[in-house]
Amino acid sequence: MTWSRADGRPRSSPRVVSGGVQHGGMARRAAGGGGGTARRAAGGGGAAAKVRAARRPELRLPPLEPYEGSGLEPDGDYDGLEFRDTDLAGQDGVGARFMDCALTGCALDEASLRRARLLDSVLTGVRGVGVDLAEATLRDVELVDARLGGTQLHGAVLERVLIRGGKIDYLNLRRARLKDVVFESCVLVEPDFGGARLERVEFVDCALKAADLSAATLTDVDLRGAAPLELARGVDRLSGAVISPDQLLDLAPVLAAELGLRVLAGE
Repeated sequence: MTWSRADGRPRSSPRVVSGGVQHGGMARRAAGGGGGTARRAAGGGGAAAKVRAARRPELRLPPLEPYEGSGLEPDGDYDGLEFRDTDLAGQDGVGARFMDCALTGCALDEASLRRARLLDSVLTGVRGVGVDLAEATLRDVELVDARLGGTQLHGAVLERVLIRGGKIDYLNLRRARLKDVVFESCVLVEPDFGGARLERVEFVDCALKAADLSAATLTDVDLRGAAPLELARGVDRLSGAVISPDQLLDLAPVLAAELGLRVLAGE
């Protein structure tokens, strides 16, 4: 059962298409060296080298004051605060603004942060199920070693965001806008990018399992570091992405099926 639909209704897991495991040498060849096959698959010599890299956040937090409040408030304003091991489960922070903040080891189960703004902030080791960040704005944010499930980010805006380490199950990014976002050394299980717009998004040493790209729009999306790369839906939306030769070979059967192309051995 997944939580990745915006209406919250469960859906069964679809058939998964795998893009295989990424190997370092092959990744280097896909990035601009190697044989003519890789160059032709990328759309011409040197095309892979033209993929625009995502801009990562450059955070320099000021000295922080410890948070001493009793709980979040709707439309609250939190500036220059450190939330350490704070239990924010079930808190109502709809429309709140977090600026130059650090959240470390916090519990976020069922926290309501719809339309919240997280700016120039670092979240480390946060955990929780059912966090509601729908229509939120994350700009210049680092999310490190998170353990999250069923996080709602549909309709959200993510810009210059680094998600490094940890595991996120059933991440709902339907109709979200992602620009300059990096998923690094993390595990994403059944992430839903349905109808989302992804620009300059990178997957680096990242496991992407049963991803849904239905109706998504991709521009300069680098999937070469996704290992495995598994697509449940939306293989027809891969235009604008770059993959490795290994991934192309592994995706060949489903790409042929999408084109209605039959592949038969000679008689």
